[in-house]
Amino acid sequence: MNVKKAASLVLLIIVALGVGTVIIKSMAKDRTPTSAENIQPSALQQPANTNVSSEQSAPADSAQYQTVANPEAQNQSESMVTFVELGSVNCIPCKMMQPIMKEIEEEYKDQVKVVFHDVWTENGRPYATKYRIRVIPTQVFLDKDGREYYRHEGFFPKEELVSVLKMQGVK
Repeated sequence: MNVKKAASLVLLIIVALGVGTVIIKSMAKDRTPTSAENIQPSALQQPANTNVSSEQSAPADSAQYQTVANPEAQNQSESMVTFVELGSVNCIPCKMMQPIMKEIEEEYKDQVKVVFHDVWTENGRPYATKYRIRVIPTQVFLDKDGREYYRHEGFFPKEELVSVLKMQGVK
């Protein structure tokens, strides 16, 4: 077994054991913030009629997100499902979820509220604790009463995500 394969295997084992979050957090503390992270939330413009919220300034291609103090509590009864995405704007699988989140928000805007928390930021860290996440991205699905009914860790293909929404009667 070559060194590259051995290193990949060790990393996989670490993540599988849940230790990956500690490593990820330590890497996040040591990294230099990107220009997108230095944007103040008030500088972002949010288009009308969007239900997507964020705890952190989003990258330029995700400018539809806004900052909301407790987005899960707002208008919970109006949506059948709240889809909470816990990740980071700097995580590759999390970036892959961004277009899926946007599609869900557009296609099911009257039935599903989409919320994004960047857990690598000061504002987003409390949500990592609140939802007891082990890895990012993590998707948490709340029913109309705010109770968690489903959870998924890692990249979540749209087709599978839609089937989870349909569990609560989303059409």
